Amino acid sequence: MSPEPDAQAAADAKLTAEIRASTRDEPASARLTTDERVLARVTDGIYRQPGSAIRELVSNSYDADATQVVIKTDRPRFETLTIEDDGNGMTPDALAYLLHHIGGSAKRSPDGSDLGITGRGDPMHSPSGRRLIGKIGIGLFSVSQLTNRFHLVTKTHGDDWLTVASVVLRQYSDDGPPETDDEGKYEAGLVQIWREPASDPEAHGTTITLTGIRPQTSDTLRSNQVWAAIDADPSLETEESRAVEPPAFHIGRVKRDDPSRLEGDADPYDCLPWSPGDDPDAAFRKLVDAVWGQVEGKSTNPRLRDIFDYYLQMVWQLSLSIPAPYVLGSPFELAIGDGMYLYEIPKATRTAAQRFELAEGETILETRSIGHGASVGDDFAVYIDDLRLARPVKFTDLPMTAHAVRKPILFVGRCREEFEGIPHELSAGPLEFEAYLIWAPKVAPTEHQGVLARVHGSSGTLFDPTFIRYQVSEQTRLRQITCEIFVSQGFESALNIDRESFNFAHPHAVYITRWLHATLRRVATEQKRIAAEIRTDRKAVAEAEQQAALSNVARKAWREESDDPGAEPPHVVFAEERDESLFEEPGTYRFRREPILGEKTARPTAAEMTAEKQMEALVQLLAAFDVLDNLSERQQERLLAGMREILEASA
Repeated sequence: MSPEPDAQAAADAKLTAEIRASTRDEPASARLTTDERVLARVTDGIYRQPGSAIRELVSNSYDADATQVVIKTDRPRFETLTIEDDGNGMTPDALAYLLHHIGGSAKRSPDGSDLGITGRGDPMHSPSGRRLIGKIGIGLFSVSQLTNRFHLVTKTHGDDWLTVASVVLRQYSDDGPPETDDEGKYEAGLVQIWREPASDPEAHGTTITLTGIRPQTSDTLRSNQVWAAIDADPSLETEESRAVEPPAFHIGRVKRDDPSRLEGDADPYDCLPWSPGDDPDAAFRKLVDAVWGQVEGKSTNPRLRDIFDYYLQMVWQLSLSIPAPYVLGSPFELAIGDGMYLYEIPKATRTAAQRFELAEGETILETRSIGHGASVGDDFAVYIDDLRLARPVKFTDLPMTAHAVRKPILFVGRCREEFEGIPHELSAGPLEFEAYLIWAPKVAPTEHQGVLARVHGSSGTLFDPTFIRYQVSEQTRLRQITCEIFVSQGFESALNIDRESFNFAHPHAVYITRWLHATLRRVATEQKRIAAEIRTDRKAVAEAEQQAALSNVARKAWREESDDPGAEPPHVVFAEERDESLFEEPGTYRFRREPILGEKTARPTAAEMTAEKQMEALVQLLAAFDVLDNLSERQQERLLAGMREILEASA
């Protein structure tokens, strides 16, 4: 907080005098301070979507060593919202510190251990040893994105009392100066706090209840804009207007004139991919399957905004951001077998990726010790209404396509950079991360095309489809790549305050960008090479099958006409020149190449080789009917050349 007004004025006057008296050799010095209005804007809502505020509250629960977070909404009304966890809870001391030091979190500070917020002697971890997600102490006040009023109940283990706080946040306004109290300080809000006897001294955790949801937030959560477009009068649409279709899956909607009532009283008002009796894990798997089901349905490139209403999109995005296991397992922990082409990415950016294979039952984590950063224990579960959240990225049972490369290509790697010889203030310290990039003919939803960075298991960003401004023109291939980077050390200082973007100029961001772009070039090179090999193999097989078919036609005719089931048609040779000294099998038909097939090239094309095989079969067919033996050498050449021209003209 800023100093008292009189003290601040005295400090300003003192610095002014020092500046006037300063020289290059004797400069004035001062500490930078923050105005309360900056804090006001922070608590007023720095996040882009209502779901971001819920994400921050879940992060707080994780930092408090919660094993379970339960989020309850009264969807689709969205008049109240509750987040309950079984974390450590807050002592009165910790709550007082939080309220008086917004933006000055006790996390990552020496005060944290005394308040029960961080581990003893380790301010970067929770009391149980979790790496902290939160940094600056504004997570609780992210609820200003949703409401300006909330109720908090918190309790620590062994305390006979629970602490209750009722908070009203003041909203910052650009019109005029901010409101201040009697001492001239800006008030971020008002809070009433009291203690009540606890029914269970052993219980612990925190429950936050949001009431009075902002009208604009309720409209967003209810997908009002989408439903209004669907209900629009068709007679008012112009020729350029495109009909808006309802999302494939939604939670229903309230009546326009009475939000307490639901549309569709006679019929089911919602359309969800799971059934009411499904357990939370099965329900979430069905949600993910519903997206992939669109690939085989009417939408070959499914987008979340077309499939889901806002609530389901929010659930999906929240599941991507929290420390949670993958819905069907991470690529490092799955027994992939021969279901993918596998490559390891070396640290040296100019070194080619190394191909490797896994035996049946083996995993990448076990055999190559890559992927520890993606592993999330089962000690943190997040539920929202009917669902238990998991990372909704699939790596198995992907749909088949007509693409040349039918199997996905998976690249995995790890990297540690010490920035040796560079001062810490310039390098921001060591950087360590692991990553995977998977190329697949089809990515669903399309919002998973791109790169997503996780720091200690959590992420505020979504997939970046530009791959951090990758400039090489590989648009088709980039739309088929999903990448996740798991940072275990560093990069936190590169994140912006909302954790939904990062500073591109930060040394760690620069390093990861260079690594990613070099890896994308490797992915493109290997995908092209694999595709070329497959096409070459397919071509060779097709040519062999074609040649076998030609030979079978000639062989059948020869045997039928010779009345000898074991007879073989004669050999056919197209030579550059006649050389009577060459030994040839008796009965061989020998012709000059140039009049019939043209001059032989140093490296015959596939078309040239096919033409030669066709002419060989035709000679054998004609010989079976004694057509060639009654013609002169020149007539034979003219006949065969004419046949070749007919074949070329009809090709």
